[in-house]
Amino acid sequence: MNEATQPGMRRATAIVVLAVSALALAVLLALGTWQVQRLHWKEGLLATIQERTTSQPHSLQDVETRLTTTGDVDYWPVRVGGVFHHEGERHFFATWKGASGYFVHTPLELDDGRLIFVNRGFVPFDRKDPATRPEGQVQGRVEILGLARAAITEKPSFIVPDNDPAKNIFYWKDSRAMAATSGVGAPDDYVGFFIDADDAPNPGGLPVGGVTMIDLPNNHLQYVVTWYGLAAALCGVVGVWLWRMRKVT
Repeated sequence: MNEATQPGMRRATAIVVLAVSALALAVLLALGTWQVQRLHWKEGLLATIQERTTSQPHSLQDVETRLTTTGDVDYWPVRVGGVFHHEGERHFFATWKGASGYFVHTPLELDDGRLIFVNRGFVPFDRKDPATRPEGQVQGRVEILGLARAAITEKPSFIVPDNDPAKNIFYWKDSRAMAATSGVGAPDDYVGFFIDADDAPNPGGLPVGGVTMIDLPNNHLQYVVTWYGLAAALCGVVGVWLWRMRKVT
């Protein structure tokens, strides 16, 4: 190769390397910044969950007012009374404490005649059929203490399977479809949020209550360090490479 062309080729190589490195650096910094934002969001969420779950139970009317005024009722403790309609159980696919099965959502007829779905807790796959757990089908008026959970109106992600109401298997909480297929009342008869029952034991041991996940993982700081660390390492590698290129020229 002609010696006169070597400096030009080195300059071209340096330009390409710098351009690619700049693009990679921008991506790494963007990922790190996004994780910083996620960290602040997660810390705020955990603080909100802690504040709400440790507060005194609220009345149904109070939580409904919060729903109307703020649209945010997640994790507020609520106490309600009514009668379960076990024939309307809807089953939500779930993994809990390493086991797969279902969360049992049962219509509760409130004292005012309206209905609300109560997540009574977890049952294994082989106990999906209510006939396998008759002791837990509590009769008569009950008092329920639990956490309010927001209803959703659309599938949260394309990776979530479609609900299968015909088999009574739900993968996301489509409240209207759950109400419409329960055989208990009409969708408009239901209060606009769910209740996750607390861990008070049910007769026969099933369903197992208290399934609300409140200890959410928070690994965002580790991701921040990873992405920013990779950005710093990239800068170091490119800097050393440029220094060696200068020595060659």
